[in-house]
Amino acid sequence: MYASKTSRLVIPTIICRLSRVTVTATAHLQCCGVSKLGTRRLCSVSLINESGTEVRFMGRRTVARTFSTRQSFYPCSDIKIVEVGPRDGLQNETLLIPVEQKLQLIHRLQKAGIENLEVGAFVSPKWVPQMADSDKIVQQLGKERRLDPGTKSKYTVLVPNQRGLESALEHHQGIDEIAIIAAASESFSQRNINSTIQESMERFKDVIQHLKDFNDANDTRSPVRVRGYVSTVIACPYQGSIAPTQVAKVVELLRDLGCYEISLGDTTGVGTPGTVKNMLQEVVNVVPADQLAMHFHDTYGQSLANILVGLEQFGIHTIDSSVAGLGGCPYAEGASGNVATEDVVYMLEGMGLSTGINLPTLVEAGEYICQVLNNRRNGSKVALAYKGKENCSK
Repeated sequence: MYASKTSRLVIPTIICRLSRVTVTATAHLQCCGVSKLGTRRLCSVSLINESGTEVRFMGRRTVARTFSTRQSFYPCSDIKIVEVGPRDGLQNETLLIPVEQKLQLIHRLQKAGIENLEVGAFVSPKWVPQMADSDKIVQQLGKERRLDPGTKSKYTVLVPNQRGLESALEHHQGIDEIAIIAAASESFSQRNINSTIQESMERFKDVIQHLKDFNDANDTRSPVRVRGYVSTVIACPYQGSIAPTQVAKVVELLRDLGCYEISLGDTTGVGTPGTVKNMLQEVVNVVPADQLAMHFHDTYGQSLANILVGLEQFGIHTIDSSVAGLGGCPYAEGASGNVATEDVVYMLEGMGLSTGINLPTLVEAGEYICQVLNNRRNGSKVALAYKGKENCSK
């Protein structure tokens, strides 16, 4: 059993040992509540002792120890997977992939049950040639949507500036969200988008205003929303560790611009549960957990552990991942791919959290794109395990 955001469990009488004193009390357990401690999502337990004094406990761990029902009280059970493979996963591949094969990958991911997909980027083909056909991708997805208006798929494209937005909106039927990317590091911002952090915010302000005008003029359709990315939230390849307060500052700027959701990117994949926890403690003080996403690269094999910190300790339930662990960063040498979607789904389902994704079908999608990429090694440990089992059974 998993408690929803609004569910309330009333446990009439419990016996709890606190500091060698046994207290009999009535307990009210509120799951996924928002505490007064910043905006962090926590579970809370209120104990009313026999003298009428309220003793209040915050945090999932306290609940787990007190009630011995750890699995029932994860902060959130409505997990959202954002598949970034078709864009972030493929953008650095030197082998140019035809439109038909990119669409085949998207269709296979949809067949596996993935609903949220980042499908392209309207950027300069000089700098990212793999994304030069993004207009054709979203144009085709728009046609498919008109033929099947009941589709649950949501499509996101990256736009770095107003020119990119204008190009994207020419095919708006195939777009539900645009994404903008800022950096927590000044050095990385200069290398990645050739501007300071403040200059990038001014640029994004114009982009979002242009989008707002478009939405106002096209009120017959659902508005195109804005998703924000913050890169280098743990460390920068040029200037080293990034202060959590600096990350929180950039997150707040994007929130104020109008981003409905902000994805926190460990671009170089150097984060550990400890550094991720320190970063999130600052970020949730300015933006609530239900407006955040985790985007962790797996360079040092820490991504799943880091995701678990965000999920269990902070209640962040949106996770960016890439099929077959595709990805990297052209401005962060040595950074490996994103956390593999297959591995994330396997972990979450093993925790009893439903993703709505069919794992075997997802593994097949990953195998497909690896074959397209000249049989490159699959970055998903789960996919490799599946393949090993198949070979053993032959």
